[in-house]
Amino acid sequence: MAHTQQARLLEPIAVRDVRFPNRIVISPMQQYAGTRDGRPTDWHHVHLSKLAIGGAGLIFTEALAICPEGRLTWSDLGIWLDEQVEPLARLAGAMAQYGAVPGAQINHAGRKASVQRPWDGFEPLTEADFAKRGDRPWPTVAPSPLAANPGWPIPRALGRDEIRRTLDQFAAAARRVRQAGFQALDVHGAHGYLIHTFLSPLSNARDDDYGGTFANRIRYALEVVDAVRSEWPADKPLFYRLSCVDDSEGGWTLDDTVALAREFGRRGVDVLDCSSGGLHKRTTTAIMPRIPGYQVPYAERVRRDTGMLTMAVGLIRDARHAESIVAEGSADFVAIGREALYNPHWPAQAAVALAGPERFDAWPPAYGWWLKMRDRVLLRSGLAR
Repeated sequence: MAHTQQARLLEPIAVRDVRFPNRIVISPMQQYAGTRDGRPTDWHHVHLSKLAIGGAGLIFTEALAICPEGRLTWSDLGIWLDEQVEPLARLAGAMAQYGAVPGAQINHAGRKASVQRPWDGFEPLTEADFAKRGDRPWPTVAPSPLAANPGWPIPRALGRDEIRRTLDQFAAAARRVRQAGFQALDVHGAHGYLIHTFLSPLSNARDDDYGGTFANRIRYALEVVDAVRSEWPADKPLFYRLSCVDDSEGGWTLDDTVALAREFGRRGVDVLDCSSGGLHKRTTTAIMPRIPGYQVPYAERVRRDTGMLTMAVGLIRDARHAESIVAEGSADFVAIGREALYNPHWPAQAAVALAGPERFDAWPPAYGWWLKMRDRVLLRSGLAR
């Protein structure tokens, strides 16, 4: 089998003063396994350690809620208390111990908060959920009193003082992420959560300086960047996840994304994490077919038009496909999510597929030595790997 000896996907990259050993990223993935006070459990430690052993250069935690009402479910992790720092630091240490750069994502779920766990239905909580599982619903907030989906609760529109309070919470969350020892931070501004609903004209009907014009609708997102950067070290990279297009006509566009990305770059965002959709439906946009790499064109356009580093995500399952994304200049990082749940060693296996069996030397010796020996036996026996 021919191998790409100088695979771009496997090359290190430095962003600010943080060096990533390769371009493969594990996306934030909610586990819905936290305690009721937002702390991680042994499940999270095993889950993230396993992914770090699998060879990714950067691993993000699931989204950490900046306040209790910013959670999706009662089982989400949080970063609204100083007491949550120590257990999160244990996760960061485990990821670093096994070779990955530890990253964290912070979020406020906005009008999509107060829902059931996915396997319980993923619908808004009701008193029936409290009676059955002890999960009492709580009021949601948004820029405007517009429901996320038909039949969902109407969120309360945030007042200006409340907006300022969320900015303070984003800043405090960044401080706690720093204290926990994470080396990269991702702000979740996508998928119909609070920041996204300020950006989109479909969810923002305000008539003050946070609504109406493009400049007003992006104001909150820019203020979040400023708040986060005030507490996030200047030598560490800041990622920002954005839905580059909405899942409905008349909403946020790719041109809007490019314009906002330019503003982000001026304010200290280093990498645009390019996702899409989620404003209304849970599945990403019905107006775009889901094919492997279906969101890569967004990362490519932002990178080309702004010069900003980008991260591509979306049904990327094949190592050579991932390599082509980086090698052809479409993105600087490639993120996988559910593929890593299916195969936690996907990054390490991708390295062997692209650069040959010598890449087994980069695996933990307890795995890599044995697999390298097996590879030699397979070759001597004329058997395909």
